Amino acid sequence: MTPDQKFARYVKISLFGFIIAFIYFVIADMYLPATPQARVYHPVVQVTPQVSGRVNQVLVSNNEHVDKHQILFSIDATPFKLAAQQAELTLADAKLQNQRLDSSIKAIEAELAAANAKLYEQRLLYERSESLLQKRSISEQEYESINANFQSSKANVAAIEAKFTEAKLARGQVGNDNLALRHARNSFEQAKLNLSYSQVSAEVDGQVANLQLTSGTYANKGQPLLAIVASRADLVADFREKSLTNSRVGSQARVTFDSLPGQVFSARISSFEAGVSDGQLSANGLLSSMDSSNRWVRDAQRQRIHIELEDSQLLTSLPSGARATVQLLPESTIGQWFANAQIRAISLLHYIY
Repeated sequence: MTPDQKFARYVKISLFGFIIAFIYFVIADMYLPATPQARVYHPVVQVTPQVSGRVNQVLVSNNEHVDKHQILFSIDATPFKLAAQQAELTLADAKLQNQRLDSSIKAIEAELAAANAKLYEQRLLYERSESLLQKRSISEQEYESINANFQSSKANVAAIEAKFTEAKLARGQVGNDNLALRHARNSFEQAKLNLSYSQVSAEVDGQVANLQLTSGTYANKGQPLLAIVASRADLVADFREKSLTNSRVGSQARVTFDSLPGQVFSARISSFEAGVSDGQLSANGLLSSMDSSNRWVRDAQRQRIHIELEDSQLLTSLPSGARATVQLLPESTIGQWFANAQIRAISLLHYIY
């Protein structure tokens, strides 16, 4: 065989190999989809104080594991203790004021009873004076004097009744539903709540991250001071849309992590995300903007799916942002064999890169 014939044979073999590889790539992309665009995410909780004050003690260190409700740092509680004591005094004063109003109401009730008795007496005297006047037994001057006393008694009763009504309105309801007590009790509870906020605790189990806080720092309400990387984790993978044509929730998958080369883990699809940021329209009052591209073939759109490992504890041990490769398995036995071989080869390649 001449050198030209050998070269022609090598070219034919290379072309044949390229065609076979191309056909396999096209078929695998539809029925054996795999993606290296997978990552482990841990929810990150920003720790933010709910009151302002000077930090007097930091009880954790950077990268330390903390449990839910564990105290992370404390803020000087002195002003909050004083506010709680003042609110408690205000509540006690409200109770005492209600007692004073109760006593005043009783005194007004007695005064009103006496005024009504006086009015009854003046009414009888007025009615008797009318009959005596008709009989000319008393003078008109005496009659007018009796009538004036009667009208004065009626006015006195009306004034005391108004005073009684005003006192009852000032007192409000009797019992715990009294408005003044409710205001004072609400202020007291708010002061106690602010006092409890001086102890800042973890809301989730996780690991302290980016701790720059030191004693003496002034903490502002609503300003994050550190972060907690939660223990629970989520594995997400981004596939081209057409690669997910034959995949459903519950479909089997295989996962290999860059940090664990040579190891393949069983998994399944737990959910598909509803959309991506490119699919969100903003009602900002402007006209619609169009996507423009000079490329003949545009970039394929990717869709995000969530993967659930059979070994659920593995993800919690991996750091947030850890990279992974996800291989989806078809329903057929032969397809699963090729898919498993494909992900095994990728896992071995992780020893190199």
